[in-house]
Amino acid sequence: MEALKSCYGDGSSDSDSESAPSAPTSSPSAVFTPLPPPPISLLDPSTFLDMQIGQTRVRSFPHVDGNYALHVYIPINISSPTKKELSAFLKKVSSRVPNLNVVDVDVPLNILCQNDEKLEQVALGREFHISLGRTVPIRVHQIDSVISMLKQKLHIQRQYWIDFNKWEVFVNDDHTRTFLSVEVVQRGFIEITNQIEAVNTIYRLHNLPEFYKDPRPHISLAWALGDIGHSLKKAIDEEMKCTAGKSFKSIFSCKFKGVECKIGKKAYAICKIPDGQ
Repeated sequence: MEALKSCYGDGSSDSDSESAPSAPTSSPSAVFTPLPPPPISLLDPSTFLDMQIGQTRVRSFPHVDGNYALHVYIPINISSPTKKELSAFLKKVSSRVPNLNVVDVDVPLNILCQNDEKLEQVALGREFHISLGRTVPIRVHQIDSVISMLKQKLHIQRQYWIDFNKWEVFVNDDHTRTFLSVEVVQRGFIEITNQIEAVNTIYRLHNLPEFYKDPRPHISLAWALGDIGHSLKKAIDEEMKCTAGKSFKSIFSCKFKGVECKIGKKAYAICKIPDGQ
């Protein structure tokens, strides 16, 4: 078991958690003064992003020894020109909803908004994921079977374009977090939903919970504690009114490059589209 843990990591700690970070406990006699947010000068992207890999969060399911979190996804990277446009929009929304945080890095968005370079590199420089299945726990003996079936089902894939067309707000199932996201509603939607159904088939064979009935492919850029869906949606709508006169087909586009799977801390390439295809 120790050898497995060194390979896959502890299944209870995974950066794709949908729940809020747990607060550390202290003795009743201890008194702590909350520290202010870190100065923007400390957020060096070359070291800051790496520092977050080991960060622990509370999962949406309890940890059981021998279980490991499974996540199947399409990796998405945002191009430099797109980062500038997204940064401008994030700054405007953050001014209306100041309690937003950067996804996975968990730094207040309004702190990063003080420096355009840090905002682009820290908030938008990471790899984002379009989920093709729920993040669920699986047993050790299921790992080889799941990986084998995913590769068999998804190894023949053609490159296609993905358009992120719509700003949207999502709230997790237990209403503990709200997410600011960009959603795929046109080009790429059919291909992604077909891939989701393929993953659902494998989940069913392993008695795992399937994805949402009506999938809405998206990536999330920021989050806030609790259910603030109404106020965040209102802020987005207000900003969209300011750009109502501008004509655009999508917020940004990218090419589908493959499917990956993460089990605990170990990542697998399920299928990969060679560059140039």
